[in-house]
Amino acid sequence: MIKVKNLNKWYGNNHVLRNLNLEVHRGEIFGLLGPNGAGKSTLIKVLTGQTPAQGFVRVLGVNPLKNPVEVRKLVGIVPEAESVPNYLTVEEYLYFVAKVRGVSTKRMEEIASLFSLKSEKDKVCRDLSKGTKQRLMLGVAMLHNPTLLFLDEPFINLDPLYQRRVRKIIEKYVDNGNTVFMATHILEIAQRMCTRIGIIKNGKIVKLVDNLEDLEDLFLREFEDAQVLST
Repeated sequence: MIKVKNLNKWYGNNHVLRNLNLEVHRGEIFGLLGPNGAGKSTLIKVLTGQTPAQGFVRVLGVNPLKNPVEVRKLVGIVPEAESVPNYLTVEEYLYFVAKVRGVSTKRMEEIASLFSLKSEKDKVCRDLSKGTKQRLMLGVAMLHNPTLLFLDEPFINLDPLYQRRVRKIIEKYVDNGNTVFMATHILEIAQRMCTRIGIIKNGKIVKLVDNLEDLEDLFLREFEDAQVLST
């Protein structure tokens, strides 16, 4: 589903991703775990064709560095920052994306129901709570039934009730043969949901973890230096 070799990304003189190597396989919930500034969001932006980089990258067989629009047609993306259009209602936004994606209104209604958005459909997006905006972004990302979903801190604005509900939605999505690439810094969620974890530090994947029972200890050992944790 994803293959990366010797990936490098600079922002000016800041070397954000350093010779990064990674493979993600079908049917995984792959978690990318690391402190703020480690390169999680930048890696997602590279994989989804939102920023240029150097190296070998394939997502569903497509090179996002050369064909960014093609990759974004195939995948679903939930960015870390809120990105809903302020002056559309929830229903208008779902309808707009459904038209762009070539999705039926029936599917739009299914998504609105799945993410408890029906009672919010006439509200303008700027007036939504952060949690509702997060659910809307998740719904929009899954509207076209992508086989690969990129999630950047997807639970950050959700209360415990909706965290549980969204977790079950994602788990069912993967049970149906799909794949999730999820960046997070919440250890509990990563341990509960993910089938495999990559720990990123200073722009490199420093450890791949299959046995998640000792994830907290493994993570904290990688970042014992308080200076690293504060970056």
